[in-house]
Amino acid sequence: MTPSRSTPATPDADTKGSPLPEPDAGTDSRPGAHSPAGAESPAGAERRTEARPGAGSGAGTEARLGAGGRPGTEARPSAGDRAGAESRPDTPGTTLALTPPAELRGHLTGCLGTAARAWLHRALGEAAAHPGTHGPISAWELRIAEAGRRCGAEYADAARVLILHAARADVDAVTRVYFQGTAAERRAVLHALPHLVPGPQALPLVEDALRTNDTRLLAAAVGPYAARHLDPHQWRHAVLKCLFTGVPVVAVADLNRRAHSDAELARMLGDYAAERTAAGRAVPEDLYRVLTLTDPTATSPAPTAGCGTHGSHGTDGTDGKES
Repeated sequence: MTPSRSTPATPDADTKGSPLPEPDAGTDSRPGAHSPAGAESPAGAERRTEARPGAGSGAGTEARLGAGGRPGTEARPSAGDRAGAESRPDTPGTTLALTPPAELRGHLTGCLGTAARAWLHRALGEAAAHPGTHGPISAWELRIAEAGRRCGAEYADAARVLILHAARADVDAVTRVYFQGTAAERRAVLHALPHLVPGPQALPLVEDALRTNDTRLLAAAVGPYAARHLDPHQWRHAVLKCLFTGVPVVAVADLNRRAHSDAELARMLGDYAAERTAAGRAVPEDLYRVLTLTDPTATSPAPTAGCGTHGSHGTDGTDGKES
């Protein structure tokens, strides 16, 4: 089976809206701290292009807050890019989706510098006070757009998830943010879905992300929301898409349970391995791992906790039966 080809999502850029009032001076040197006064270019004039990881991104890396669920590495921004942007560490794709928002906020505020922390506090308060749409675009949507500049690239995903949660974004709101947003904003929406949408109504967003070849977006798409709501056919193709694009299968939430005793998935994996072997290409090690999980004689994994608790960083963190 050869996964479909599609056009990658739009590069990340924080270009929308007017910023909150500048916080007081006194930044520190911790990651994500706001740069000193005068270091930013005018609002709406900055754009950052992310380097997408290659197909050989490694698996099994340790999760860190705010890393946004992408396998691989990212090139550091040039001097002209937004202040505070840094390389993001490797991490599985479901950490943000599995961390309760209150706990996520506590971790994030402990990592941010003084100015970035003050901006986040005001942004979350604004979102909670005015959650609905006001005019062509709501105020909290503007804060999502500027989160990269304010909090730094390493923590922008976490900040955006918190803003979406504070705004109590419903299906219509997350759909609007997703389709109007940059790749980074779309990724944050996917991470936020388990916290915001209890049913399958937001599946079109997951399906759209799975049609891309953006590995960071794919890693976010196969998180706990997809594990809970994708039907077996879609879920199997999502796993194959990860193997095809080099997204480590550690990013696939609830992989053990959903792959267990899945004869059709085993057949698809065998066909894909045969295709690569016939073409003289190496078979990904992750394929053998998933193939082992499909063995009906293996011990079936126990049901796992819901998205309100920590899972094992991207493998077994959801509840609910297979759709």
